[in-house]
Amino acid sequence: MKLMLALVLTLLSGCGAFTAVSEASAQRDAYTLSPAAAAASAPALGNGHLVVELPSSAGALATDRILIKPEAFQAQYLPDAQWSEPAPALVQTLLVTSFQNLGGFRLVGRTGAGLMPDYTLMTELQEFQAQPAGPAAEPLDVRVSAMMTLIRESDRRIVATRRFAATARVQTDETTDVVRGFDSALREVLAEAVVWTQAQAR
Repeated sequence: MKLMLALVLTLLSGCGAFTAVSEASAQRDAYTLSPAAAAASAPALGNGHLVVELPSSAGALATDRILIKPEAFQAQYLPDAQWSEPAPALVQTLLVTSFQNLGGFRLVGRTGAGLMPDYTLMTELQEFQAQPAGPAAEPLDVRVSAMMTLIRESDRRIVATRRFAATARVQTDETTDVVRGFDSALREVLAEAVVWTQAQAR
């Protein structure tokens, strides 16, 4: 009897572990976002080289999961979707592409690309989530904010620091609607950040 009970418990334990692994490895749709784009086809080139460092972030944002905050101190993620890369890397990719689209620098790249930059842009990703706009579960506000610091490499002086923030209202919690909200808010932040950086580097 004891042997039979031990065998049943072992099988149940194994089933629980298998279920957890299955849920952890469940396939999710991957999403990416849009960079800021110039109205003209040819961006204006500048003279300097800019390196965009990988943004720093809190642990809840340092993932490829799409963050939802039902409460101020609660972090959840969309179950069926993820970003195409971790959020800080995605923001870095879109910053680089936005600078390339809008111009202002002769060369723009990432840390470790072998550049000897004139300027380095450091970013702290502070908000990159959807959360209820009011006491009800819907609509949602997608909030994107980042603190950016521009450093001149010739003397390692901080040229300027500024916080950029944007909010996009989303009427449903459908994944495609939430992603569109992220796209709208982030493009606003990217466009403002590029224009600001161009002005500070003159």
